[in-house]
Amino acid sequence: MDRREIAALLAYIGRLDPRTIRTDQGEARDQLDQWSELLGDVAMATPHSWDAFAAARQHYRASPYQIQPADVVRPWESYRRNRLALHSDPTPSADPDDQAAWTAELVGTRRAVATGIAQPSQARAITSSQEEINPRLQARLDQIGSCIPPAARAALAPFRPARAAREAAVAQGMPDALSVRCEWCLAPAGEPCRSRRIGPNDGVRAITPRKTPHPGRLDLAAAQHTEKAQQPALA
Repeated sequence: MDRREIAALLAYIGRLDPRTIRTDQGEARDQLDQWSELLGDVAMATPHSWDAFAAARQHYRASPYQIQPADVVRPWESYRRNRLALHSDPTPSADPDDQAAWTAELVGTRRAVATGIAQPSQARAITSSQEEINPRLQARLDQIGSCIPPAARAALAPFRPARAAREAAVAQGMPDALSVRCEWCLAPAGEPCRSRRIGPNDGVRAITPRKTPHPGRLDLAAAQHTEKAQQPALA
């Protein structure tokens, strides 16, 4: 706010609380100087829900005490924090190699959001529609078919045999055995079957993951796969 706006705010406050009115010209000037020093970076009003007059009015709605500059500054700082908490930085349009321009655009966007000039930018949901995906990103996904490139997937296969077998079965159109719970070893859906080592006293000594699912789990997955495949035909 500039001195003219602060003078208008003090005149409004004087109508709410005559105790704040300064009749002496020197006292009035000192009061204006003090408020100008403390409220110089506070906006009079913004397009998005901030109004210094409303902040002063709210003070007198909740407190019988004479208003101070801090009673306007505090809600303003809270307004700024709340807006930034709702904001997710969008990717700047500046060249990423130009660090100064990149940083300046980020800072400018945050300042505009904090001061109520622009609305906060919400983070785009992961489940957003395909139409919203950047064309270059979509082309890259179409090229590799997965977030893990084929070469990296092949290199990882020896270290995760159960996952590799599962992916190979799905690629061949076979049922995914890990999509159902194993009734033999009680492995939940998504986890490999387990082998149990029994000790001399019939107690379980160890449980290790199997590279291949139990036959009963394969049969159950195949039955569910067949049932789902027949549903469109029955409809």
